[in-house]
Amino acid sequence: MPSSRFSGSLSSPKVDFVIDMGNPLLNRTVDGFLKIGTVAATRVAAEETFHCLRQGSVSGNKLEHSLKKMCKEGAHWGTIAGVYVGMEYGMERIRGRRDWKNAMLGGAVSGALISAASNNNRDKVVVDAITGAAVATAAEFLNYLT
Repeated sequence: MPSSRFSGSLSSPKVDFVIDMGNPLLNRTVDGFLKIGTVAATRVAAEETFHCLRQGSVSGNKLEHSLKKMCKEGAHWGTIAGVYVGMEYGMERIRGRRDWKNAMLGGAVSGALISAASNNNRDKVVVDAITGAAVATAAEFLNYLT
């Protein structure tokens, strides 16, 4: 039976810039905020463009709403990323090791902090801390696979 094989690789473009705030913790936090905030804003821009194309019209009011939504989502996701990156780096500095446990602990602390800032429910804070730890750990393990 004949068979064929496909071989290739896929790589994404590398966009990197350096921000020097004078402190490695601040540098990483601001870098995480800007990168993930930009991704979130771009996602909203793509969604809003799709909706405008589907409706077949663009208005000034719709454009203003889209820009506000881009800023809001960018700031929201950028803040979450900045807190997480800062917590992970802090865990690395405290523990003196660079491993998956920093991601787990950073995710748990970030999830708890962000949840506590937005609600008063203790059970929700604990669940969000567990979720943050699980997502961060999974992302770290996926990074090791590639």
